Order: sequence, then structure tokens, then C-alpha cells
Amino acid sequence: MSMEKEKKYIETHSAQETWEAGRSLGQTAVPGQVIALVGDLGTGKTVFSQGFAAGLQIDDQVNSPTFTILQVYDSGRLPLYHFDVYRIGDIEEMLEIGWDEYVYGDGVCLVEWADLIEDLMEEIPQEKVLRVQIRKDPEKGMDYRRIDLL
Repeated sequence: MSMEKEKKYIETHSAQETWEAGRSLGQTAVPGQVIALVGDLGTGKTVFSQGFAAGLQIDDQVNSPTFTILQVYDSGRLPLYHFDVYRIGDIEEMLEIGWDEYVYGDGVCLVEWADLIEDLMEEIPQEKVLRVQIRKDPEKGMDYRRIDLL
């Protein structure tokens, strides 16, 4: 029996609302879950990630780990493995970091720019993956975001 994920979306009209959307998802996150975060530059992926960490009760300052690729936060309800793969040269780099240990570990992986490592993402059992796509729509205002949960 196959269960297709229900497609949902959230509309936000401020950075605070985008943060709250992330926090809400963080509150319901479970061990082994992988959040595949996708969106253009400036859409609010880091703001969403900060809210997600707050939902896991992580008090640390959360920033996008663009230059380090991975930041580990273990002060919350569950460990958070925050990846930013924007600058990844090839998949081997992810494997050298210990990708498998984190993805199949006891925490939650949040992967910014997940579409850039689609081959790796497809190897994960898809019931563990929540794809989160954040998009702007200037016609609805500069702070408007549509957050699709796929």
C-alpha cells in the first residue's frame, strides 16, 4: 500500500511569519527526518532554518553554514544537522563530511540548496524526506513567501 504525501503550503507576509513557519515544523520534527530546503537566494531559507531550530528548542545562534557546509547543534530536543550545500563541488565532498552518518543518525537533517545534491537526496527513503520550497511573488508584496511542503 502506497501513501502519497499530502501537498500543503503556507503563505507568509513577513520574515517573522517565515520564521514561525519554520518553528512550527521544528516542533513536530522526528528523529531521522530530512528537511530538503529549496529556494532562490534571498527567499528566506536561513530565516526558516532559524525558526526550525527554535522549534527544536535550540538556543544557539543559527546561521547558514555556507562556508563550513555543516553546522551541528545538539542543545535542543533533537540534534540538528544543518547543511548548506550551495558551495559543494561534487558529491564526494558530502560523503567525506559523513553525510550517511548524519542522514541515518538520531537527529534531524536540514539541507539548504538540497536540489544541488538531488542524487544523494533520492537515495534517502522518501518517507523520511520533507521537501520545503520557498518562493517569492513580487506581485503579492516584497515580503510575501509561499512555502510548499512536498
